Amino acid sequence: MSVDAKGRGNVTLKDVAARVGVTQAAVSMALAGNPRISEKTRRAVQRAAAELGYVPSSAGRALRRQSAGAIALIVPNTSHHVFGHAYFMHVLTGVSSSSNAHDAQVIVSTNTDGAEGVNAYERVIRSGSADGVIVTSAAVDDANVEALVASGLPVVLIGNFPYLPEAVSVGTDDVAASRLVTEHLITVHGRSRLLHVSGPLDHQTGIDRREGFLQAVRAHALGENALVLEGDMSEESGAEAVRQAHDMGVEVDGVVFANDDMAFGGMQTLRRLGRRVGDDIALVGFDDFGIARTTTPGITTMRVPAERMALAASDTLFAILAGERTGPAHVELPVEFIARTSCGCAGDALSE
Repeated sequence: MSVDAKGRGNVTLKDVAARVGVTQAAVSMALAGNPRISEKTRRAVQRAAAELGYVPSSAGRALRRQSAGAIALIVPNTSHHVFGHAYFMHVLTGVSSSSNAHDAQVIVSTNTDGAEGVNAYERVIRSGSADGVIVTSAAVDDANVEALVASGLPVVLIGNFPYLPEAVSVGTDDVAASRLVTEHLITVHGRSRLLHVSGPLDHQTGIDRREGFLQAVRAHALGENALVLEGDMSEESGAEAVRQAHDMGVEVDGVVFANDDMAFGGMQTLRRLGRRVGDDIALVGFDDFGIARTTTPGITTMRVPAERMALAASDTLFAILAGERTGPAHVELPVEFIARTSCGCAGDALSE
């Protein structure tokens, strides 16, 4: 607990959480009346908050009734991870375009190593520096997202959050898209022994793209010949998954990667193993953020409109702030199948 120049305690969520012995997210959810918090814990949090003199920053903003003239983009990952992946550059471009049109600033909040998501959220909530928040790339077990939604601060989420059906969000149907690209390998190219290299399975994107793959192989009675290995969306994890399948003695004739970076890494390893990509083994990726267009062969993929999702999320947030927001809680944007030669399709002229 910090103390200001007049000697008054500046009590934080962390102080209340320490008093009760729960997480900061649990404190926020308890104060917001979230039903997932037990009545016993809720009473303990309320008592500790009263004893310590805690005042939620959202209440302080309401009392000031001033606009910060800024929105926050919260990415609960390290800055190294964020600025090292093309997805986030597309998101930042979309958010910035909307903010510029509304004459507002963008505050990007990330985490330091080992912060487990708390810093990125708490920094924005406590500072009062943003009128509303965009969140992307949150894990499915990140209670801070639920606490943020429950806090009363205007929030729009990028992605799919089935456990928060009332939250405002913008995403794509990753299940259907992954099933479509998997079925392309099966029905168009006759592949029957498939490997899926998933994204992290603590994120909804990884879960949904794996589910789409599984739906496709089961629908075509190929489930017994299918293998799923978990990656982390990096080139290195794609390469490692292919090496692992090879070391296991698994013979595959098609690979569905959950993103293009892993597909590129896997493609390099397949070449070293003597496999001819697009010929004796078919390969597809996901996202089309840049690398899939520059490889040889070009990577067949599903084009995800990341920039448009971020733009739509930001425009929605500004509409909420203006009291003009109408429409469904979740908006779904379409993805596009992009055929290139890594799957065996003839000619990259099909891709654009």
